Amino acid sequence: MKILKKTTVFMMACMVAASGIAAQQKPNIVLLYLDDWAWNGSPISMDESVENSFMPILEMPNLENLAKEGMKFSNAYGAHQCAPARVSVQTGQSCPRSGYTLVLGKQPEGDYDTRRQYQNLPVVPNTAAPSLASDALTIPEALKPLGYVSAHIGKWHMYTDPGAEGYVLHDGETDNKPGTPKDPEVYATDPKLMFSITEKAIGFIEDQVKAGNPFYCQISHYAMHEGRQCLEETREKYANHPLLKEYYKKSRKKIQMRNDPAAWLGMGEDLDGRIGAVLDKLKELGIEDNTYVVVVSDNGYRHDTLQLTPGLKQPLHGHKWWAWQGGVRVPMIVKGPTVKKNAVFKGNVANYDFLPTFLEWAGGDPSSLRDIDGVSLAKYMSGQKPDENFLNRNLYFHVPHYREEIPHSAIISGDTKVMHFYESPDIPMMFDLSKDPGEVSNVAKQYPETHKRLFGEMMNYFGEVGARLPKKNPDYDPEVYKMLKNYDKFMKWGAFEGKRPLEDDEI
Repeated sequence: MKILKKTTVFMMACMVAASGIAAQQKPNIVLLYLDDWAWNGSPISMDESVENSFMPILEMPNLENLAKEGMKFSNAYGAHQCAPARVSVQTGQSCPRSGYTLVLGKQPEGDYDTRRQYQNLPVVPNTAAPSLASDALTIPEALKPLGYVSAHIGKWHMYTDPGAEGYVLHDGETDNKPGTPKDPEVYATDPKLMFSITEKAIGFIEDQVKAGNPFYCQISHYAMHEGRQCLEETREKYANHPLLKEYYKKSRKKIQMRNDPAAWLGMGEDLDGRIGAVLDKLKELGIEDNTYVVVVSDNGYRHDTLQLTPGLKQPLHGHKWWAWQGGVRVPMIVKGPTVKKNAVFKGNVANYDFLPTFLEWAGGDPSSLRDIDGVSLAKYMSGQKPDENFLNRNLYFHVPHYREEIPHSAIISGDTKVMHFYESPDIPMMFDLSKDPGEVSNVAKQYPETHKRLFGEMMNYFGEVGARLPKKNPDYDPEVYKMLKNYDKFMKWGAFEGKRPLEDDEI
């Protein structure tokens, strides 16, 4: 058994007495979880040392104020895809431990995906867990013995019933589909459902304040996922910007909503308004100073919109689906009663750190959690300097699949990152992220002992947690492989020696 049984949660009720915090004094927790929001996809520079780590044309004043009143995380990590990231948030587990490494739909039983489309590819990819495990201890289940009432509003995408995971209010087993309403009247007034999601969350917050309950409210927005939607007046504002006018002038074809930068920018500004509505309600209800607010993305992304500003190009390599920095590094801002103001945290943090952090904020004991990968960030957010053990801890990423990507894994320890592509096991790959955040120069051969050590630690960890690993395919046919529509990208974004050539949209 990899994770705590839910029956064990009852035993955690003893922590209520140990915490010594009366229910009405316990802090509230709001997690604003944004979809497909790039690390460099806001007007806030996520790292002053990295050129182009922001998008100056986009206006998000509420997010900017939140950063001034709280802590910005330069090196926060999600996962390579939204659903695996959401499982990690709920369970405190890395993707290789949970087994939820990709949304694959219908798949064979067992460890290997032997369907026809993979029969002649270089390696045999893996299957993945089909849903959040039924015996996983989730955030609301960990917080309930401490008196908390929990809600999950918006995108779920874990193929289980949120009610069975401890949420008393939720939208059901939602995936991406509800987040892009087709009815013109709906998306004209409620683009990406961001207004109705916010209203429902505010209603829950009001009810819990009235009842005197501490609460956890996860607002999982469908924005900024593709299927661009925003209020028409917001889109027009950006469409009339000089940079956008120049973009439209140069375009040789009619701009449709799905590739209209004004629609993407408008979606971001409208979303910021909904974040502001929640923050305003917390202040109105008199609970602002007793509420933690976390804003973070599920996975990384890559935005053509960045190129609207002359001189700005992509600072990170890759995008969603890949464990390159562009796929897993995410923006993160936290504000709360014990969080240091106007601060920057540069240590590596991961989405699976939320469960133990929230538990500590609630007055519980994070050390009581078993078989998790996360650690509580509470003391670091309050200003304590992290030690070397924390700064150099290992973060693991595992994508043993073919889809938009090829099977690969990664480990990050401090500023060092090792990548491993299962198609090219003889090409060691390592990067110094402090000097090379764009992962341009493979330095594995310059530091063979460091690569050997980190690669060994990654594979040992995979063995300990029972991660599925691809295997060499005896039926590999290079000619069949070359026929795949993504073959060119696979070759360009796979293993390389020395330096890789920069793409047109990269620094």
